[in-house]
Amino acid sequence: MAQNTKRLLAKRLLGAAGAIALAFSLGTALAAEKPRARDLGIPFNGTPGSNNAITDVAGVTVGYSTIIEGHGKLEVGKGPVRTGVTAILPRGKKFDPVYAGWYSLNGNGEMTGTTWVEESGFLEGPVMITNTHSVGVVRDAVISWSAENKLVAPLLRDLYWVLPVVAETWDGILNDINGMHVKKEHVYAALDSAKSGPIAEGNVGGGTGMNLFRFKGGTGTSSRKLSKEDGGYTLGVLVQGNFGSRPDLTIAGVPVGKEITDLMPDVSWQRKESDGSIIVVVATDAPLLPNQLKRLARRVPVGIGRTGGFGSNGDGDIFIAFSTANSGAFSREKINTVETMSNDKMDPLMRATVEATEEAIINAMIAAETMKGRDDNVSFAIPHDRLRDILKKYNRITN
Repeated sequence: MAQNTKRLLAKRLLGAAGAIALAFSLGTALAAEKPRARDLGIPFNGTPGSNNAITDVAGVTVGYSTIIEGHGKLEVGKGPVRTGVTAILPRGKKFDPVYAGWYSLNGNGEMTGTTWVEESGFLEGPVMITNTHSVGVVRDAVISWSAENKLVAPLLRDLYWVLPVVAETWDGILNDINGMHVKKEHVYAALDSAKSGPIAEGNVGGGTGMNLFRFKGGTGTSSRKLSKEDGGYTLGVLVQGNFGSRPDLTIAGVPVGKEITDLMPDVSWQRKESDGSIIVVVATDAPLLPNQLKRLARRVPVGIGRTGGFGSNGDGDIFIAFSTANSGAFSREKINTVETMSNDKMDPLMRATVEATEEAIINAMIAAETMKGRDDNVSFAIPHDRLRDILKKYNRITN
């Protein structure tokens, strides 16, 4: 598509959106307005929970702070801004560390705090996701927020230490990433707004300025409810997707990226097409130990692979899994007894991890809307009608 044609299309799609100046938290209202992959008839394996979201795991809450300000030519420190913060709280606003394990498919990225997760086996606070250059401010703000909300375990009197888990993907195509626009108040807003139930997807939170397979990407979620025979457990996934080459995009087994070759990002410069990152958070109420949760995290790449990702050299593909079972397992003093699932019974959870990861990635893309950012760079949303036509062509949907 010619550059002028693409810019006219962007103008028509965006209207006055380029002049938006907003900083806000998004919740259930926005979640209810946007179509999801299943709404388009896209078939997926497995049975989702009631909200088809990570919040289907009882106790898990999610909050966002989304920052959309300015338009036009980049002025570092002034904008345009297209970024934000995502907060995932394993037990809401309650200090009760959960067993956790993490894994990196390709380490060209960051997830702070994982050294202690690996050593201790516990995730002691929220999982935060933002843009690459805002990891530090988010980490620092989580420390003060945790102390103010008494979500710490003092060693002695008022002495405590916190090693927050903060992950990132890079949004410099659309966002003034060097302008350091994420502030302490945005981190607090994401944490304070965290709720259960339906959650927003697409251009929200840390996913605001992200791209997927050269379409607009961002935040997505999905869940699976296991059968009674498999334990009846729930597993949920939240992703911040910012990766993929267009020709590799696969949806429901269909080579969609080879069918939609236009609507490529209209940008003033290009980076290597396959470079990008994805952060994945897996939650479950199944009673798993840290080594078993690492096993779940290591199944995430199978779900990514189903969509066309392969973990390129430029990727920061980093995953963390936690279990909300065994409440009270953390103690500085007591010897505790905990429950754990047999490794022989884990296959349904491994399958659920793969299925929910795949669907969460596609949900992020389906919910995302065309966005214009710095230097009038444009990332186009995947066209729903054309996608449905392609899936019909390959007999993946029939109506």
